Amino acid sequence: MSTESAQEFYGRWARLYDVIARRTPGIAQLRRRAAAACRLEPGDTVVEMGCGTGANLPYLRERVGPTGTVIGIDFTRQVLERARAATAEYDNVSVLRGDATRLPVGAEVEAAETDGGGGIDAVLATFVVGMLEDPVAAVDDWCDLVGPDGTVVLANAARSEKWYAPPVNAVFRMIVILSTPPTTRLHYENDPHIRLDEKIDAAHARLRHRSVAVVDETHVFGVVRLTGGRLE
Repeated sequence: MSTESAQEFYGRWARLYDVIARRTPGIAQLRRRAAAACRLEPGDTVVEMGCGTGANLPYLRERVGPTGTVIGIDFTRQVLERARAATAEYDNVSVLRGDATRLPVGAEVEAAETDGGGGIDAVLATFVVGMLEDPVAAVDDWCDLVGPDGTVVLANAARSEKWYAPPVNAVFRMIVILSTPPTTRLHYENDPHIRLDEKIDAAHARLRHRSVAVVDETHVFGVVRLTGGRLE
């Protein structure tokens, strides 16, 4: 579907996604773990691609401290409004409207690249690559953005490979269908959960190829995959 239609869809459900992003059992621990995998230190700069309603931003800010910089990027105005409201108390957290498949632009990023901090130290993308047309190219762009010794971290949901996977995957398939625009069909020519798996497998494999592993884990009954790598 078109970018405009996707923005309309995710904007319409921004409030529900915000509740899911913050209140799903175990999600806070996962977000804290993803932030830790970014290997951030006080004063660092981190960019979150597809920040949504900003659920990860406080955890990232906690890592970089008051002297660091946190930048969230998303293409949907309604979710960004929620992200801004959630981080209004922090003067070093910015949210920008933009496309995760393009390198970020704006005064905040330009300042980070020229400041004494040395530019972008880490990129985090949670539950994003499955929505991209070419997730491998996006991972390459994010790796190029952080450069040597930078960190890229991906967290995504895909079918579980655990021994108890069948019932878990049945529920996962339904969730994927209901969260795939326009959600008016229960049957697709190409099952969206299979296509999602392919994109996530390719993105995580590309990150492993481009980097030295920092973390490679599964969570939530094996559905959530967390991969982090340090660029050489």
